[in-house]
Amino acid sequence: MPVLTNLTTQLAAGRNLSPADVELAVGALAGAEAADPAKEAFLAALAAKGETAEELAAFAAAFRKRALDPGVGAWAGQAIDVVGTGGDHAGGFNISSLVTLVLASAGVVVMKHGNRGITSKCGSADLLAGLGVNLDSSPEQLRRALDQLGFVFFFAPAWHPAFKAVAGPRKALAARGQRTIFNLLGPLVNPGRPAHTLLGVASMPLLEKMAGALDQLGGQAGLTVHGVITPERGIDELTTATVNLVRGTGRLRPLAAEWRSADFGLPTAPFSDLTGGDLATNLALTEAVLAGRGPVGLTDTIVLNAALGLWITGRIAQVREGIAPARELLLGGAVAKKIAATREFYRP
Repeated sequence: MPVLTNLTTQLAAGRNLSPADVELAVGALAGAEAADPAKEAFLAALAAKGETAEELAAFAAAFRKRALDPGVGAWAGQAIDVVGTGGDHAGGFNISSLVTLVLASAGVVVMKHGNRGITSKCGSADLLAGLGVNLDSSPEQLRRALDQLGFVFFFAPAWHPAFKAVAGPRKALAARGQRTIFNLLGPLVNPGRPAHTLLGVASMPLLEKMAGALDQLGGQAGLTVHGVITPERGIDELTTATVNLVRGTGRLRPLAAEWRSADFGLPTAPFSDLTGGDLATNLALTEAVLAGRGPVGLTDTIVLNAALGLWITGRIAQVREGIAPARELLLGGAVAKKIAATREFYRP
């Protein structure tokens, strides 16, 4: 019996996959021998059973091995990724992209991994490209960017050739409203392997699973967060407009908390403050925020997440200590200078 057919039968019976099973499955998914219908059936059965943290970690490890190597290991131990699963349909601004620029301005190495907007009008790749980042950078250029700018963006499709073999099955399943494990793997397969992660998840049930997977994959420290808009609706961000569920990994593993903006001396914002739009809208919002004219809730949310990044990477002892420095970097001209330097660096 073909590998995927056998594993699909086991999944349909409610059996979890072992790491060895996952390695076989990934080999079949990434190869050309298995037909697309078999790949679709496997992915649908896995989603129907529900992925465990152990399965997520095993799939991520298998696809990490198959990712292209950008050769940035010299920076990985001090670097952080600020990333979300997407898929929340909340219409929020690209908070993580601005957080990346604040952290880089603070001297924190950032290795951001992401894609163009799929369930949103403007993904992290769209906004960062709009701010001057070249999505098609070579490994050599990325290493120079880490030296000169302090941050890089890994455009996911360019670094994961193994994903191409499942593009058809994923598209077919998406057309039927069926999500797959690939909707969850993006934040776990950063090719740069940064030692720190601030990971947002789109739904409450995913919080423990993604935190568990991130923890099993190693790394020095991380936070997995989910913003609760209503009991039925959430966002893959920690915000000043939501109740925020937080789980720590690595050095922060003991942390399991429910945070609100007031815990950090910040006002609670209306969720409308966080609303984004298409690329033109989000570029205009970026300009407004940097000029001190942005929505208060959006500015405070960027500042809070940047403070979290400083804390996760060990730059500060308490999150509150990072609020004022992050705000000064965002509003005092440092981020604007970083954007200008980014445009100049990537200029053809």
